[in-house]
Amino acid sequence: MNPITLLLLLAACFPLLMRIATWASRRGEWFLPLFFLALSWPPATAQRNVRQGLATEIGPILQSEVDSGKIPGAVVVIKKGDQILLQKAYGYAKKFDFDQKPLAAPEKTSLQHLYDIASLTKVVGTTTSIMLLADRGLLQVDDPVGKYIEAFQAPDKKAITIRHLLTHTAGLYEWYPMYYRASNKKECFRLIGELPLRFPVGAQRRYSDLGFVLLGQIIETVSGLPLERFMEENIFKPLGMAHTAYNPGASGRFPKIAATSHGNPYEKRMVYDASLGFQVKEIDPASWNGWRKHTLVGEVNDGNAWYANGGVSGAAGLFSTAGDLQLLVDMLKNKGMAGGRRFLSTKTIETFLTPDAFKNGLGWIMDTSNPILKNAPKGSFGHTGFTGTSIAVVPAYGLSVILLINRQNTGLLPYGAYYNVTALRERVFGVAMKYGAN
Repeated sequence: MNPITLLLLLAACFPLLMRIATWASRRGEWFLPLFFLALSWPPATAQRNVRQGLATEIGPILQSEVDSGKIPGAVVVIKKGDQILLQKAYGYAKKFDFDQKPLAAPEKTSLQHLYDIASLTKVVGTTTSIMLLADRGLLQVDDPVGKYIEAFQAPDKKAITIRHLLTHTAGLYEWYPMYYRASNKKECFRLIGELPLRFPVGAQRRYSDLGFVLLGQIIETVSGLPLERFMEENIFKPLGMAHTAYNPGASGRFPKIAATSHGNPYEKRMVYDASLGFQVKEIDPASWNGWRKHTLVGEVNDGNAWYANGGVSGAAGLFSTAGDLQLLVDMLKNKGMAGGRRFLSTKTIETFLTPDAFKNGLGWIMDTSNPILKNAPKGSFGHTGFTGTSIAVVPAYGLSVILLINRQNTGLLPYGAYYNVTALRERVFGVAMKYGAN
C-alpha cells in the first residue's frame, strides 16, 4: 500500500480506534499507552519511508548531473501538505571563472543561496502583483491595455487586454534586444509601444517577455509605485520572503548568491546568429557593444532586464531562495491564505488558475503535457526560468516541487547553447509524483 494512502486510511479510522482504546483501557490501564505507541508507529514510519524514497531516488539523479559536469549545482524542495519531504542542496553555487575554467576553490551551494529565478519573475512577482491589484478592484484582467498605456490605444493594439498579456496571446514580439534602442525603463516602455505586432491578437500563444515588461508598466501606473517597491511592500514582506529581491548583488544584504552566466554569450548569439530566428532588420548587431565581460553574481542574466531596465523588469530580474518561493507556493496551494490570514481571495486564485483554450492559466503554465507537469492531474500549474529554475504545483495532491539550477555557470556547450535541463526537470517531477500522488 502507498505510504501516503496508509496515512489517510489511519486518519479516517481514528474515531473508531479511539473508541476501541477507551473500551480497552477500562480493562487495563497498561493498554492505553501501548495502543497509542502502536497507533503512532505506522504513520511515522510511512512518512519516513516517503522521505527516504525521495532522497534515495532524487539524490543520485541530481548528484550525477553535478558529478558529470552537466550542471554546477542545484537546490530542490519537495513539499506535500504541511510536510517538507525533501529539502537539499547539491554541488556548487560558483564553479567556473569567466574563461570557463574550474575554480581552485569552488563555492558550494546551500539552501541559503539566492538564485537568479529568471522568468519565474513573471509568476512570482508580476502575476502575483496583478492578482493583488485585481483583488483590490484596481484593475480587471479583461481591461484593455490602452486604458493604462496610451500607445495601446492605437487601432492595431486597442483590442489587447491584460489577459492577453498574461496568456502570451497579445501578438507581441517574442523577444527583442531592447538595449539597442533603449537605455532605461521609460525608453523601454516607449519602444515596446512603438513596435508593430507580430501576430494576430488572441489567435495563438507566443511566449513573450515584452508582454510582461508591459505588465510591469501597468503595475507601476496603477499603484503609483516603482515595480520593485510594490512587490517588496505587497508580496515579499507580507509573505515573509526576506530573501527575494531585485539587484541583490548591489544591496549588500545577501552574502550567498549563486553565479550564472559569464557575460551574455547566448544572448549575444541571439542578436548575431540569424539561425536562431531572433534577428530584426532595423538592428545592426555591431551598433551596440555594452556586453558584460565578467561572471554574473547578483546581476540578472537577462539582457533586457539588465541593460535596458536597470535590473528590474516584469519579465525577469528577481532572485530568491527555494524556501522563499515555497512561501508563495504555499499561499497559492492554500487558496490565498498565508499565516492564518487572507492574502488573496479564493475567487482571484480560481480566476488565474483556470486553464484557457491553450491549456494555460493567467501567467502560469497549466498544460500537463509540459515536462515540468508531465501527467499531473487537472488544475496543476508551474513555470520555468531560463537560468534553470522551475516550480511545479499539484493542488490535487497538495504537492509542490521547486528546483533551482544555475546551469549557465558551466558555460555554453560546443554547439553554442546551455545544457538543456528539461529532461532533468521531468525526472525529478516524476519521482515526486511517484511518492506524493494520492
